Amino acid sequence: MIIITGALGFIGSCLVSFFNQKGYSNIIAVDDFSKVKKAKNLQNKDIQEIVERDNLENWLVRNGENIDFFIHVGARTDTTEFNYERLDRLNFDYSKMVWTNCIRFDIPLIYASSAATYGLGEYGFIDNHDIVKNLKPLNPYGESKNNFDKWALSQNKKPKFWTGLKFFNVYGPNEYHKSRMASVILHLFNQINECGKVSLFRSHNSNYANGEQKRDFIFVKDLLNIIFFLFSNKKHVDNGLYNAGTGKARTFNDLAKALFNELKIPIDLDYIDTPSDIRDKYQYFTQADMSKLRKIGYNTEFTELEDGISDYVKNYLTTSKYF
Repeated sequence: MIIITGALGFIGSCLVSFFNQKGYSNIIAVDDFSKVKKAKNLQNKDIQEIVERDNLENWLVRNGENIDFFIHVGARTDTTEFNYERLDRLNFDYSKMVWTNCIRFDIPLIYASSAATYGLGEYGFIDNHDIVKNLKPLNPYGESKNNFDKWALSQNKKPKFWTGLKFFNVYGPNEYHKSRMASVILHLFNQINECGKVSLFRSHNSNYANGEQKRDFIFVKDLLNIIFFLFSNKKHVDNGLYNAGTGKARTFNDLAKALFNELKIPIDLDYIDTPSDIRDKYQYFTQADMSKLRKIGYNTEFTELEDGISDYVKNYLTTSKYF
């Protein structure tokens, strides 16, 4: 059996579908199933059992010996969250529980870290264990993720196989429920549909022109390929932290223009002030160093931003379909 936490969410539900496509139906889907807004993400998926998030620890006592792999992508992902108790409970303490049970039942583990751990990138965007203790995340969410990375690296007892993936800016189907935390691509698609134009955040950094802020945008299907590679090659992969990006930063202007071109609508862009509550926590540049993943044999090419947007728009957004 394969446990996937956050199974109702964006990445978790895509993982369930992806593993189904690969022939796996022995999925244990873990989440807070009271979140009915997310229910469509798991419709028509082949799942062996659903387990309420808060019941997982007790469920593992009875079933842990039957688990073949654990993929932990469930988390509180709101970068504007300032309830430290909630972040500690859902992102740090819950991940510790998962880690401990993976040791107890000898279960290989992949868990989601985040590029938010890198902060402004003062130490670069390289998945080197030596810099983790020095990183300066810009928000409590990033802190919670980095705190768990630090804790994991400090442990004497570790799962027989474990990797923490630092997700960069993931976009793609099944994020319809994410509201403010949805990818900028979904937000801009909705803007274009509503008013035929796009408003991007104005730059408040003299080193960047308006819309020239850069992010490493990764299509969710590429992320699924990375996870499946690690899942399939656990005997040949070194334990530790790995970046999950493309290694190629692109501007928000590039992104918006690709959307307009895909929708065959004349480009109409303007710029608005970055909201004050996130302005001092805003990353102007992210770009994953992907050399570590490449060195362990991952050689699949990443989807170009324009191609990912084309797939997302044609096959999901314009049809309201799910992956």
